[in-house]
Amino acid sequence: MNKQILCFGEVLWDAFGDGKKAGGAPMNVARHLVQQGNNVLFASRVGADPSGEELTGFLKTSGLYSNLLQQDEQLPTCEVAVQLDENNTATYVFPEKVSWDNIQFTDELNTAARNAGAIVFGSLACRYDTTMDTLVQVLDESDAIKIFDVNLRPPHFTLGTIEALAARANVIKMNEEEAQLLIHSSKTGDLKEMIMEFQSKFNATVICVTRGDKGAIIWKDFQFFEHPGYSVEVADTVGAGDSFLATLITGLINDEPVPDILCKACAVGAFVASKRGANPEYKIDEVMASLS
Repeated sequence: MNKQILCFGEVLWDAFGDGKKAGGAPMNVARHLVQQGNNVLFASRVGADPSGEELTGFLKTSGLYSNLLQQDEQLPTCEVAVQLDENNTATYVFPEKVSWDNIQFTDELNTAARNAGAIVFGSLACRYDTTMDTLVQVLDESDAIKIFDVNLRPPHFTLGTIEALAARANVIKMNEEEAQLLIHSSKTGDLKEMIMEFQSKFNATVICVTRGDKGAIIWKDFQFFEHPGYSVEVADTVGAGDSFLATLITGLINDEPVPDILCKACAVGAFVASKRGANPEYKIDEVMASLS
């Protein structure tokens, strides 16, 4: 299959108390995909400001800069306040109306969408109509596998937006809290029942629900696959889900057995959670060896 991967959505600065790091779920996924040897394009928009210039330089050094990075003359580059609780679990405070709220549908983006074998997208960048409309065009123009990282950031989503994106997706990844928020019709609250209910509504071929330190579950080809996860000392949870998703995507596009994919994805997610920041360097074989 065509293994060109297009990642679409927000790029930003995660501002911790002691400094800032480049972030945004789609960008983090793209970086992990590159680190795992994939051919990746990244589409986003930054402001015409010093923060945007810094992010552009960062993307160049990360191998993610192309003509798909747009510049906005009016809206600023996004800087997000990251707050860590007593368990080092991250929450995020997003400013309103930033550059990636205004991603435009361009000829370059259209070409990238048509040439992609997989397109990765989330919900946050779709909180306003402009970027949402652009993403819908991207998805509707392409025959690629569509991979939806639900990634809810209250209050920056509506149920209608989530359903519109899920309806276009072949692969859907969410965490357990998001599953409980989005799926209400299961009488018992059983996670497998919830996944089957969700699948019957949206017809995705793969649904993955991550469960934090309890691992993850995947539904694929009418079968469930589970992994209990790995126990690590958490430095922070920033990027852990993004690294999990990148590993899942790598396995799917390489047609690896689902149990192997799930084992690797849980291991990489745990490793990233054990490190500060979203994008530590690693090799999957070494991660697997360290956690076995």
